[in-house]
Amino acid sequence: MEFEPGLATIPPDGQKKVDALVTALSEKPSLKLEIAGYVSPDADREGLKNYFLQRKVKAQKLNDLVKKGSAAVPVDGVVVAREEYEKYLTLAYRAEPFPKPRNFIGMVKSLPVPEMEKLMLTNIEAGDGELRQLASQRANAVKDALLQAGKVEPERLFIVEPKGLTPEKKDKVKDSRVEFKIA
Repeated sequence: MEFEPGLATIPPDGQKKVDALVTALSEKPSLKLEIAGYVSPDADREGLKNYFLQRKVKAQKLNDLVKKGSAAVPVDGVVVAREEYEKYLTLAYRAEPFPKPRNFIGMVKSLPVPEMEKLMLTNIEAGDGELRQLASQRANAVKDALLQAGKVEPERLFIVEPKGLTPEKKDKVKDSRVEFKIA
């Protein structure tokens, strides 16, 4: 099952694969399934940086909402409308600890949206630890989706730690994926 760079959410076409696996496993109760998550170091590193940037922007909106009396919700559940994006990006940019360009009197310089995004992306860390965590989150997302159907027992699903972060190369298949092995 392939994933979008930097994300661990099951894509719409992935749900069909989950359904097929649930059917196969429920029809053959003796089968066990090994699940291994993988990443594409370059694509997923950039994808994670973009994901982290969007979370920082959403966190600024969430802070605003909470100050106005709204209940706190998960950051990923916050929606930033196009017309408010620049406002919350600017707040996120100013909150970052990296050195920022200054004007002639020493104040932080106002920058256009693409420049703020570029500076933030340059300073967001997405190392091997984050990539390993993403691979694990992908495997867990698939396991949870399989269990959610209620037709497969948890003791038949195993998340295995792959030897490396990247899978064996296959034609026309992204490295950002989860692989299954029936045992």
